[in-house]
Amino acid sequence: MHPLTSAIVQWCNGSTTGFGSVCGGSNPPWTTMKTNYEIRFAANPEDAKAYDTQRLRRDFLIEHVFSQDEVNMVYSMYDRMVVGGAMPVSEPLLLEAIDPLKADYFTTRREVGVFNVGGAGQVRVGDEVFDLDYKEALYVGKGNRQVCFLSKDTANPAKFYFNSATAHAAYPCKKVTKQDAVVAHMGSLEMSNERNINKMLVNQVLPTCQLQMGMTELATGSVWNTMPAHVHSRRMEAYFYFEVPEDQAVCHFMGEPQETRHIWMRGDQAVLSPEWSIHSAAATHNYTFIWGMCGENLDYGDQDFSEITDLK
Repeated sequence: MHPLTSAIVQWCNGSTTGFGSVCGGSNPPWTTMKTNYEIRFAANPEDAKAYDTQRLRRDFLIEHVFSQDEVNMVYSMYDRMVVGGAMPVSEPLLLEAIDPLKADYFTTRREVGVFNVGGAGQVRVGDEVFDLDYKEALYVGKGNRQVCFLSKDTANPAKFYFNSATAHAAYPCKKVTKQDAVVAHMGSLEMSNERNINKMLVNQVLPTCQLQMGMTELATGSVWNTMPAHVHSRRMEAYFYFEVPEDQAVCHFMGEPQETRHIWMRGDQAVLSPEWSIHSAAATHNYTFIWGMCGENLDYGDQDFSEITDLK
């Protein structure tokens, strides 16, 4: 273990003299924690038809998910979902309650789903410690006062992408890997959409209140996801795209089926998808994306499909 990481772990355990506990609220001598957030308001689909490129990107695209030694969040008025990222490098990062939550701590009334899309890391939830490697996930239930993110190697830091939804009950925290997932193999290489849908933080794997998350991996040579497109007016969704080479891009499609729009995206960026919007993409390279949903039900198959030839 890197010496700094070892010191951080001792700090989180409260065993380093003078450091206190990161999750207890005392910052160590070398750091001032930084949490950034913004609020995104919901849009009427009739209004969204008239949005130009700049407005579409401002309202729906989340360009900066990760910043070194910072936590970034977007508080969305679509089903009150929070979309964010934590990238601990030289210091651990606390999941702090932001002002719009009006809560003593982040999970006072919330559940959280976390995916590690970087180097090996660790999430400490109270006295529980969860090691998360690349593409591993963690469910954090309501009522856990202390949630802390750490990297095991400062040269290859973890990147924790998270979604959070309001919660009515407290369910146990649980780590979930691809081996635990319900996997749906869909599409074909001939149709440029061969992919594995790894349903990981879903009710077939563990109990949640309303949050569902998973990871879709496209095969080499495939570029389309979620086609035929659909909407599910009972739930909103957020997509996070990664494993996109630096010189490549993803074109995310949104809007009503008869009024589609598009947003060009890079890797490590997220996008909000309202209940009334399709959510699909094609890219210049195969890629992986994490989907997260919350809303009225936990029925993954509750979708209203559109024929490909009916999209406009």
